[in-house]
Amino acid sequence: MAQSTWFDQHLLGCPIMAILRNFSVEESLELSHRAWDLGIEHVEVPIQNQQGLDALAAVVEAGNSRGKYVGAGTVDSSEKVFQAQEIGAAYTVAPGLDDDVVEASSRADLPHLPGVATASEIQRALGHGLTWMKAFPAHTLGPAWFTAMRGPFPQVNFVATGGLDTTNVEAYLNAGAKVTAVGSALQQEDQISRLSQLITAPSDGA
Repeated sequence: MAQSTWFDQHLLGCPIMAILRNFSVEESLELSHRAWDLGIEHVEVPIQNQQGLDALAAVVEAGNSRGKYVGAGTVDSSEKVFQAQEIGAAYTVAPGLDDDVVEASSRADLPHLPGVATASEIQRALGHGLTWMKAFPAHTLGPAWFTAMRGPFPQVNFVATGGLDTTNVEAYLNAGAKVTAVGSALQQEDQISRLSQLITAPSDGA
């Protein structure tokens, strides 16, 4: 299935994604279930080290039991693509745009979400047929970046990632991001109820 088709089917209408970076297996499982219970459909587990690989494997297994798709994050090499495939991840996510990773994900039949931060990177990703992209680091780019990029690239769907929580995700959704990624908010009780509100009543951002 083409990258755009898969993400269109599974990410549209899901304003919040959870990213579980540098958590133990036990913490990753706990936070994944908390996210799913809140209505957050997508959980990403970065695989920067062995702990990440172990956590991804555990979360994938838990997700399979609940019918949830789990992504592998920080996939910055072809080797990590095939590690993610072997574990059973549903898609790959990268901090940047790497041609080898894009091609390896295609060979592995895994939809890929590349990281972009410039118009040139967006154009390169489009050249690969990718219309869903991770805008990173979102807190540095700012909401105005998303508004600006909607002009020349109306066909691109951005996942805003990096430095986001319930205090600022609405600004990014209103600026045009299709999805916003949060991590630490899942650990903070004062943000849990706000996350639930954002999921059930998402922004009208285009």
